Amino acid sequence: RKKSTEVDGLTGESSPQETSEPDARAGWNSKIEYFLAQVGFSVGLGNVWRFPYLCHQNGGGAFLLLYILLMLIVGIPLFFLELAAGQAIRQGSIGVWKYISPRLSGIGYSSCVVCFFVALYYNVILAWSLFYLGNSFQHPLPWEKCPEQGNVTGKRVKECIKSSPTSYFWYRKALDITDSIDETGSFNTYIVCCLLAAWTIVCLGMFKGIKTSVKVMYFSSIFPYVVLFCFLIRGLLLDGAFEGIGFMFYPKLEIWADVQVWRQAATQVFFALGLGFGSIIAYSSYNPRNNNCHRDAFTVSFINFLTSVLATLVVFAVLGFRAKNKVMECVASNLNDLSKHFHDGLVPNNVMPPFNYSDPKSVALKDYSNWFEQYASMVPGNLTDCDLEKEMQKGVEGTGLAFIAFTEAMTLLPGSPFWSALFFLMLLNLGLSTMFGTMEGILAPLSERFKCLARNKTKLTIASCIIGFLLGLLFTQRCGNYFMMMFDDYSATLPLIIVVVFETFSVSWLYGADRFLNDIEGMLGWRPSVVYKYLWKYICLFAMLGLLGATTIRMFLSRPTYMSWNQEKASEEHLEYPDWALAVLALLIIFATLPVPVGFIHAFLQKRNTESRDAENGHYRMVNTEETAMTDLSALEHRNGDAAPVS
Repeated sequence: RKKSTEVDGLTGESSPQETSEPDARAGWNSKIEYFLAQVGFSVGLGNVWRFPYLCHQNGGGAFLLLYILLMLIVGIPLFFLELAAGQAIRQGSIGVWKYISPRLSGIGYSSCVVCFFVALYYNVILAWSLFYLGNSFQHPLPWEKCPEQGNVTGKRVKECIKSSPTSYFWYRKALDITDSIDETGSFNTYIVCCLLAAWTIVCLGMFKGIKTSVKVMYFSSIFPYVVLFCFLIRGLLLDGAFEGIGFMFYPKLEIWADVQVWRQAATQVFFALGLGFGSIIAYSSYNPRNNNCHRDAFTVSFINFLTSVLATLVVFAVLGFRAKNKVMECVASNLNDLSKHFHDGLVPNNVMPPFNYSDPKSVALKDYSNWFEQYASMVPGNLTDCDLEKEMQKGVEGTGLAFIAFTEAMTLLPGSPFWSALFFLMLLNLGLSTMFGTMEGILAPLSERFKCLARNKTKLTIASCIIGFLLGLLFTQRCGNYFMMMFDDYSATLPLIIVVVFETFSVSWLYGADRFLNDIEGMLGWRPSVVYKYLWKYICLFAMLGLLGATTIRMFLSRPTYMSWNQEKASEEHLEYPDWALAVLALLIIFATLPVPVGFIHAFLQKRNTESRDAENGHYRMVNTEETAMTDLSALEHRNGDAAPVS
C-alpha cells in the first residue's frame, strides 16, 4: 500500500509523509566505501609511471608548483562540478547531461564510448602485470640474465646482449613483438590467458554492482599504499636514492615559459582526476543528497596529488639506485681501459687521476667526474663521462618504467623475487580499482537509460566483459603493443577534452552557473563561493579550449609516431604511423565524439516534430518560465513506477 507523496519543486525530494516505498536507488554503506571507490578510480597507473616522468622531464619542483596551480584553478572546480551534478540528479552520465541540457545528451554517450575504449586497453596492462607476477615466483628472476642461445652453454642470445635482459624479456618473451605495426603476427598464448584472467577478475568484482566491487576495493585501494611505503623505506636505504630524488626535485623555473609544459601539466591534471569519464558522476550519484561533495572534491584531489608525489619519491629512489649502479659500472670499465692505456705508454703520468684507479669500487663518482672534465680529451679511446642524470632519463616513462627500468632495479635488490611480486601485485591492484570505476562509467548510465538493461544488470556486466575480452584480443597479437599505444595516446585524450568542454559549457552557460550554485546550496545547506561561477564560466572553459587547441595543433603539425622495437638493432626507434593506422586513429576519435552532434540533431528534430504535431492538433503548451532546481531523477522514476531494480 502506498500513500501519496508531495515533491518539493526546489530539491526534488518528497515531503516526510508516510510511505512504504523502498529506497529508489542503491547507496554506499559508509563514507569510507565511497572514498575508497573515488580514490581507487582516480589513483591509477598514471600516478606511478606518468607523473614521475613528467616531473623529471619538465623542471622537477617547478613542474610540481605548476601542477598544483592548475589543479586548484581547473582540476578541483571541474571535479566538484561532476560530483555535484551526479549527487543532485542521482543518475549516471547519460541521465545527468540529458537533464541539464537535452540537446547535449550525447555527452553522456561519448563518455561511455571513451570508457569502453579505455577499458579495452587498460585491462591488457593488468594482463601484463599478471604475466610478470606469475614469473616473479622463481629465483633467479627470468629477466635477470640473458638466456643461452639454443643448447650452447655460455653463448647468449644476441638480441639480449645488444640491449639488456629486462628489455629482452619484455619485448621478446612477454610481447614477442614485431618490428612495426604493419606486421601483425600470431596471438601470444600466455597474454591471451592472462587477459582472460584479468577480465574474469573484473567481471567477478562487478557482478553485483557497487556492492561487490567495493568489497574488493577495501584491498585493491589500500594495498598499493602499503607497497609504496615499503618500497619508499627500502628505496631510501639504497646507494644513489638521494641523488635520484635530488634530480627529481631540482627546480628549473624557466620551464614555465614553455607552452608544451603547460599542456602536459594540464593533461596530467585532467587524466589524474578522471574527468569526463562519467565514473565520478556514477559514484557520486550513490551518495545522499546532503553529502558534502565540496569537501570531497578537495580531499580526493589532494590524496591523488600526494599519491603521485609518494610514487615519484619511490620511483626516483629506486631508479637513482639503478642509475648509480650503471654509472659505477661505466666508471669501472673506463678506469680499466685507462689503466691499460697507461701500461701501454699511451697516457702520460701527469694525466692519470690522483685517486686509486686500480680499485674502481673505491672511487667516488664526483672525483671521477672532476678528473674527466680536465683530462678526458688527453686520453685515447672513447672514455665516457658516466653522467648520472643521463642515465636517469633512460626508459622512465609508461611501460618502459614498469616493465624495463623498475624490473631491472629490482634484480639488484637482495630477495628480488619478493620485491618483484610485491610490485606487480601493486600494479594489478592499482589497475583493478581504476577498471571498476571505468566499467561503472559504462554500466551505470546504460542501465539507467535503458530499462531492459536495468532488469538484466548482471547479464549486462557479463556480456560487457565478454565483449571486452574478445575485442581486447587485438592487443594480444605480436603487434598488439603498438595498437595499445595508439589507443592510449589518441582514443581518449581528444574526445575526453571535448566532452569536458561541453560539460563545462552546458552547466555554466546553458543551465546557468548561478542556478547550479543555487541547487548546490539546496543540497548542502550553504552556498559555495561565487569564485566557482567565474572559474566554471571563464577560467576552466577557456583552459579546456586552450588544451583542446594545443592538442589538436600538435597532432596536425607533426605526423603521429609510435615507439617500435627493432629486433636486428635490439633498440627502440620512433616510426610514423602508416596511412591505414592514421585512418583507424581518426575513426577512434570520430566514433568517440560523434554522439555529441548526433544527440544535438536528434533533440532538435524531436522538438520540431513535437511542435509540428501540437500545431496540427491545435494544441498550445504552457511554458514554465520559472527556474526549477536539479531533481533527483531516480526518486521521481521510482515514484512513477519506472525505477530500475537495484542489483
